[in-house]
Amino acid sequence: MHETLWFLIVGAVLVFMGIASTTFRRLPVSAAMFYLAIGYALAPPALGLLKLDIAADAHLLRTITEVALLVSLFAIGLRLRLGVLEKLWTVPLRLGFLAMLATIPLLMLFGVYVLHLGWGPALLLAAILAPTDPVLAHDVQVHDPGDHDLLRFALSGEGGLNDGIALPFALLGLALCAAPSTNAGATLSFGFVGSVVWGVAGGIAIGALFGWATTHAVTWLRTRHAQALGLEGFFALGLIGVSFGAAQLAHTYGFLAVFAAGVAMRRVEHRASGGVSPRKAIGTVDSEDVEATAANPSKAHAYMTESVLGFTIELERIAEVAVMAMVGNVLATMQVPLVTWQTVALIVVLFVVVRPVSVELSLLGSNATPTQRRLMSWFGIRGIGSFYYLTFALEYGTTADVQPLVPLTLAVVTASIVIHGVSSTPLMNWYHRLRSRE
Repeated sequence: MHETLWFLIVGAVLVFMGIASTTFRRLPVSAAMFYLAIGYALAPPALGLLKLDIAADAHLLRTITEVALLVSLFAIGLRLRLGVLEKLWTVPLRLGFLAMLATIPLLMLFGVYVLHLGWGPALLLAAILAPTDPVLAHDVQVHDPGDHDLLRFALSGEGGLNDGIALPFALLGLALCAAPSTNAGATLSFGFVGSVVWGVAGGIAIGALFGWATTHAVTWLRTRHAQALGLEGFFALGLIGVSFGAAQLAHTYGFLAVFAAGVAMRRVEHRASGGVSPRKAIGTVDSEDVEATAANPSKAHAYMTESVLGFTIELERIAEVAVMAMVGNVLATMQVPLVTWQTVALIVVLFVVVRPVSVELSLLGSNATPTQRRLMSWFGIRGIGSFYYLTFALEYGTTADVQPLVPLTLAVVTASIVIHGVSSTPLMNWYHRLRSRE
């Protein structure tokens, strides 16, 4: 009976969301809020079908969340259809690197002097909360390849970059927790800086290489030999796995490699299509002979990339269901209160002070308008990326140091899901009307 209920619940949720997804996009709510409530309802206080303990099940939760992030990062990279040397890239690069480098010390100081955490836990908390979310920000991200709106492009690129860049700071925080007497300045040695530079540069290079080589190899087989036709989902998952695995073996940042692989695949398509939109490059597809389109030299790159993007977007939505339900279930089984003066203060400071200050500092001298800067400041959505680094810290850190960070992190994630989920639709509708008038 227990197994039968699971089939009924999961099936009903997926069918309902398939039907209601369009309605959700028009309402001031998000699908993540619905999934969160489902996870909460599955816990012992209600149905009692699922009971996750974030400390005991940290490895399982981290693994599932990691897969969700990898799929989302690859999908974001595929959406960003622009030459890598174009000026528009400077804004997401500023947000992904500079805004994060401003966010972490500000949050760390707040953790030490207001929340009374040690330097190690404070740095770890800052690293957990610093990355913006690439999964939950549907309403504020690029929807179609070729969308070059500065706000959406910047928020998409930021979400693709900073989940990988947060890793060294999380590791540094764990190291300081394990050896609190260690001087932080000594820990920030040339070796650490060198490993960060190599992690970032190496990860991007590895992902770009695999994305470029795989896309060229598959399209060459299709157009020259009519081979490797179909199964775009296999290519997508294979490229994600190979890029991530190779980056990990080379001691670089796997999240950045997967994002770069998606960007590289899209870049190959962009050049092959000659700047024409993917839909125009593909043209009409004969439903009785799809392989003819896939093997057509003028259409192969666009057809493959769009097919891979469609597959990864569907997979990303399913992963969102799983992770948000897990977060909701963890909230229901927590043994400590979620709402305290510490969690409320952290939420307010992060959303109202730290995020706006970091964005403004990182965008000094940029061509972003005041409206775009304010919206970028507000839409620093925290979600699955923060949940991943929390489970990562619980798996590899000491319980005494990491456990106090659990309610703080989950409170920020929950508040972001609700507050940003409610505000994203009306704010983005207002932004679109403003841009139309301009």
